[in-house]
Order: sequence, then structure tokens, then C-alpha cells
Amino acid sequence: MKRSKTSKQWMREHVNDPFVQRAQKEGYRSRAAYKLLEINERDRLLRLGTVVVDLGATPGGWSQVAAARGCKVVALDLLPLQPLPGVEFIQGDFREDEVLVQLEQKLGGRQAGLVISDMAPNISGIGMSDQARAMHLAELALEFALQHLQPGGAFLVKVFQGVGFEAYIRQMRSHFGKVVTRKPKASRDRSSELYLLGLEKLE
Repeated sequence: MKRSKTSKQWMREHVNDPFVQRAQKEGYRSRAAYKLLEINERDRLLRLGTVVVDLGATPGGWSQVAAARGCKVVALDLLPLQPLPGVEFIQGDFREDEVLVQLEQKLGGRQAGLVISDMAPNISGIGMSDQARAMHLAELALEFALQHLQPGGAFLVKVFQGVGFEAYIRQMRSHFGKVVTRKPKASRDRSSELYLLGLEKLE
């Protein structure tokens, strides 16, 4: 099947991306690792022994960073994940109840200190539809975080600016003592993605 002009352009941009090249050189699973590294440097989220739930983990850049800092990581994704030291993995659809039950079993009654979500839907190219699906995943991630985060815990989630974004921030502010936005250097300038960080989960 012949590649479209857009996919060729994306591949060229991807191969030439300095963060992609750096990830390959430094042994990270993906360029996304640098997003979490930068946010963590600023906000000190990853502490030794912290229970971290990584939603939408594959290929594992974020789990890799968290585990390397001594966190206990439970990761979930629809796609398979090559094993990582210190990471327990569940393959399944986050929207399905039985997958959530498996995740809760892995936690073994523990509450998480940090929930991270880099989930994004497969892009259809239809803006309104893609935004709605992206916000739905973010809402599910927030719902999970509110149920499984310990008081004072933190929640980091990828969102896209558009319909539902402002309402989502308001919702986060009602459950966390502080909510801030982050746009790490490894997040492409032309992308509308942002990361919202909820700190100090309220009881």
C-alpha cells in the first residue's frame, strides 16, 4: 500500500526528531520519556517506593522512567509491552470493566501515589470526533485517579486543547489542591497536546 504524503512527512519528521534520536542513543523506549523527565524535574513526582499507575503505557517510555527512579509501576495498554524491570503490565482496553478489575488486583489494595496517563485515541482526521474521543479517555483516567489515588496524590494526564478542555480543568480543580499545565520541550510545538497536573488530591 502506497504511503500518503502526510505519512511520509510524519515519518521524515519522526526520524529527524532530536528527541527520537536522543531516546535511541540513551536507551529509552520512546521520545515521550523526556516529557516525563522534564515534568518530574520541575514537579518532583517520582519518589522512591511510590506506587505509580501508567495508563496507555506502550511502548513504555513513562514506565521506564518511573521504574528507574524506584517507583512500583503497574502499567496498562491495549497494545503489548515488551517487559521492563520493575513494571507489572496488563494488556487490555481501559474502557472495559474486567480490565479495571485486573488493574485493581495488581494494586492489591494499595492506593497509588501517582496516576499518569499518556493515552490518546487513534486519530481519524475528523477534528471534533478525535477531540471527543480524547476527552473521553481523559475523563476515564480522571475517574480512575479519583478512585485509586491516596489523599495528597498526584495525577498527570495528556489532553488536547479544544471542546471540553476548560470544563475538564474545572473538574480537576474541584478534586485537587492545585492544577497546573505543562508543555514539555519534547511535545511538538504544532501539537495541541498539553499535560494537566493535579497535585494534592483532596480527601
